[in-house]
Amino acid sequence: MSSRNIVVVVGAGPAGLACAAELVEKRSDVSVTVIEKDQVYVGGIARTVEYKGFRFDIGGHRFFSKNKEISQWWADRMGKEFISVNRLSRIFYRGVFFDYPLKAMNALLGLGIGTSILCILSYLKSKVLPVRPEKSFQDWVSNRFGKKLFSIFFKTYTEKVWGMPCEQISADWAAQRIKGLSLSGAIWNSLFPKKPKTGGEVVKTLIDRFQYPRLGPGQMWEKTRDDILNKGGEVWMGQEVVKLTREGCRIVSVTTRDAQGQEKIFAGDEFIVTMPLRETILRISPPVEDSVLIAARNLTYRDFLTVALMIRKTDLFADNWIYVHDPSVRLGRIQNFNNWSPSLIPEKEVTCLGLEYFCFEGDDLWNMADADLIALGKKEVEQLGFVKSGEVFDGAVVRIPKAYPVYGPGYQEDVEKIRRQIHGFENLQVVGRNGMHKYNNMDHSMLSALLAARRLSGGKLDPWNVNSDAEYHEEAK
Repeated sequence: MSSRNIVVVVGAGPAGLACAAELVEKRSDVSVTVIEKDQVYVGGIARTVEYKGFRFDIGGHRFFSKNKEISQWWADRMGKEFISVNRLSRIFYRGVFFDYPLKAMNALLGLGIGTSILCILSYLKSKVLPVRPEKSFQDWVSNRFGKKLFSIFFKTYTEKVWGMPCEQISADWAAQRIKGLSLSGAIWNSLFPKKPKTGGEVVKTLIDRFQYPRLGPGQMWEKTRDDILNKGGEVWMGQEVVKLTREGCRIVSVTTRDAQGQEKIFAGDEFIVTMPLRETILRISPPVEDSVLIAARNLTYRDFLTVALMIRKTDLFADNWIYVHDPSVRLGRIQNFNNWSPSLIPEKEVTCLGLEYFCFEGDDLWNMADADLIALGKKEVEQLGFVKSGEVFDGAVVRIPKAYPVYGPGYQEDVEKIRRQIHGFENLQVVGRNGMHKYNNMDHSMLSALLAARRLSGGKLDPWNVNSDAEYHEEAK
């Protein structure tokens, strides 16, 4: 790259900010501009929202990675503000708590002898007669846990999250999110727990401690933003990308629009984009070929909202979060922010719960007034027996569009077609969860972004080859 080339980074989530920080801190010959759609918050879905002194996480973000570079990156950025948190999460089903990961005696006592025997028989059947080929989430889980346990512990919650039947969800999602687990493995882990050897395999789902910024994950990204600004980078807030202008196989500028309708053009030499892959393709002008536009329009996203409730009571439950598998409520998961970091709560003898609802932008949940959503949350936590509605003294609602890329039928072929188109541009890279349409964690998103930044200095590693554990795997020839 020539002296002071301009790099434009679209999106100030973990991927975008990690990429920008890598560039401003290690390259003196580039000028970095970050463009963010949100007017207030950086961090994307890993932001921390403030409301009357309360700080709450959107979704609950553990800081744990198999990648040592990413773990060190976090520790160096936060220093003493990085705290260690005990992990406890359980499944709530039919009024009973079940430990997750599974513990044999807990499951046996919770389900009862009769149901437990049926689960074991179902599991044995899955070993003798597995579903082949594994196409769906239902196939993948049933082969590893049995159809009976699938119907109890996976089906209801998963369909709440994705808003579609489990047989329509790709097996890829299960392979990424619960990779390394099986019924036999979970039972063995509960009966014979032992610490992994140094350098040994760690199943992410089983870790019992994790790191966390004292003031929530947004503290990490607010610090990163400030570091970028202090190094001479620019961060433009409230700028929605409406066009990526190209000349042949090069992107030449990004056009944005603010809340007042004013447009601004950001010219650049290199472009690294983290906004949803569908939007990236549809905003390229002149348009790309029709088959790629069709592939982009096929990509879908699941939206998400958090109802934060402030409650004059403490010690409601010890969990960081609870998976709600009860089909009688729309609530999917409950975060207890007191158990993530006491510093998130500004008042003593008060608890802040985050109730998570999964929805589609424009549906009845998404369009519900904030007051009605708070009333729904109060009703459902009381129905489940966690809190009496009269103990809730305040609440707030946060909506997150396009929180999760959907792994629907045929999505791999659509993403691959778009990927080939992206690789055809000389100066455009896409990174991060939405940028690559990969349901992944922060560490995966960050590593893909770091590799993209390093490619501008001659790095050869392709960000698309980072797997869901933030480890780099070369593609099979």
